[in-house]
Amino acid sequence: MKKFSKILAAVLAAVMLLSVSVSAANLADSKTALVEKFVAAEGPKVGNYSVDYRYFSPVKENDDTKYPLVVWLHGMGEGGEEGAQVKKNNIAYWASEEMQARFDPAGGAFILAARSREENGLFWDNALVAPLRAAIDDFVAKNKANIDLSRIYVGGFSMGGKMTYKMAVAYPEMFAAAFPICPAWALSDKAVEKIADMPIWITSSTKDPLVNYYMNVTPTWEKICRISNVAEKCRFSTLTTVCYEDGAKTSSSHHAWFAVNHDMFSVDNGAYPYMSTVNGKGETVELKYPDGMISWLTSHTSDYNGEPGTGRGNLETIGNTDGILSDAVGIFDIIKGIFNTLMAMIFG
Repeated sequence: MKKFSKILAAVLAAVMLLSVSVSAANLADSKTALVEKFVAAEGPKVGNYSVDYRYFSPVKENDDTKYPLVVWLHGMGEGGEEGAQVKKNNIAYWASEEMQARFDPAGGAFILAARSREENGLFWDNALVAPLRAAIDDFVAKNKANIDLSRIYVGGFSMGGKMTYKMAVAYPEMFAAAFPICPAWALSDKAVEKIADMPIWITSSTKDPLVNYYMNVTPTWEKICRISNVAEKCRFSTLTTVCYEDGAKTSSSHHAWFAVNHDMFSVDNGAYPYMSTVNGKGETVELKYPDGMISWLTSHTSDYNGEPGTGRGNLETIGNTDGILSDAVGIFDIIKGIFNTLMAMIFG
């Protein structure tokens, strides 16, 4: 009987392992299929650079619907080759039928995933601000029949969160809302003043080893709360432990974007694990399906009329000093994070 129990346990374990493998394979197949829906394109050259991107279009045959546009900016290590900005993170999930249906009122959205030219040593540097704006302008012009100009949004993680801030500050007239995730850039009062009328939703982890929650992220949030004219519309989601949507821990507490890519809900559309959210007035925000990040984005509109941007916008008047100092904070956080990780490995 004991021997039979061992055999049964082994069989059950094998079945469970097989089901997990099949599930993982199906998930991989699903993401691969979604990634293949993204089309390669490139914006015009401005100065020394152009920005290439992958985009998803919700437009169907004989479709005159006006759809929102989400500009997505990847993190470090995902811009060394064309297409990596979609393949190496989960923004492709926003092209799924389930996520697309959450974009109200159009029932879909364009997604433009731009790429920082890391092969040229560029990590969403200031040199790419104008070329990125030119790429967005070019895309909008080519798809003007189906883009809702009042619903253009920008978001991204880590150094892409840094570029999210830069684009929002540079061109606040274009973006109806922004969603920086573990952003590696701290804003000055002068920079925050430029986005005082823009709803911002920050997501970060208290244990982030690369972009410090207390030194880098929170001070900017406090400035937004103090300076913003729409503080009640702004949000800050804090993760104490960073998990996938199924509750399993991620390999790093820097990976806060998994929550955003799953629209701020768990795998069964309940509360996301270990996450709390407040607005700019300090009030707790209870997220209830289906009103997550996507519905928050599309609830905000701008008066943007489609006019192309020029130069680096407001970053020209703010000057490079803000960017240099803020980038230095990000670099310090990276060095500190690496040191902390090594200490943890050595001393447990």
